[in-house]
Amino acid sequence: MSSPILEGRNVRLRPPCADDADVRFALGTNAEIAEMYGINKEDMKPVTREGAARWVQSFAERPHAWVIEINGAFAGEIRLDNVNLQDKRATMAIGISNPALLGKGFGTEAITLLLNHAFGEMGLHRIGIRVLAYNKRAIRAYEKCGFVVEGRERETAYVNGRWHDDIMMGLLDREFVSRSDH
Repeated sequence: MSSPILEGRNVRLRPPCADDADVRFALGTNAEIAEMYGINKEDMKPVTREGAARWVQSFAERPHAWVIEINGAFAGEIRLDNVNLQDKRATMAIGISNPALLGKGFGTEAITLLLNHAFGEMGLHRIGIRVLAYNKRAIRAYEKCGFVVEGRERETAYVNGRWHDDIMMGLLDREFVSRSDH
């Protein structure tokens, strides 16, 4: 079952295709972006063509995963994980892989498209996120979409020789609905 295509003004969320591997390979590994995911500098590995193809294949097998497409090209990924239809909840993860596209509102638009789908068609009640406390750009994007800080897990990630906290954030369907009315 592939995920439906979600269309926004500047962003399109769609299932992955074979061409995405070439773009993912060409983008390579960006140190600043990798650090936001909690990857140590010494653990960063260059993206290989085979690795990019494997990534597209494994990503295509996820039931609630989309490629973020900007100007007709792969720009990153967004997905719902741990989907629990009984409790109507899931966790969300997003990553923009192209550093030239950071800080331009594309992530916020992608998150909004996904939330409309999650709270609408999927009928979810709650979406949770965990984010490294130093990832201020991501936290700002989440807050713009209505997520609220629910807690802090202290010293959960050891990145580049230092301990860092994880921030837990959440959004309920009624909070998202009340925000999108304005």
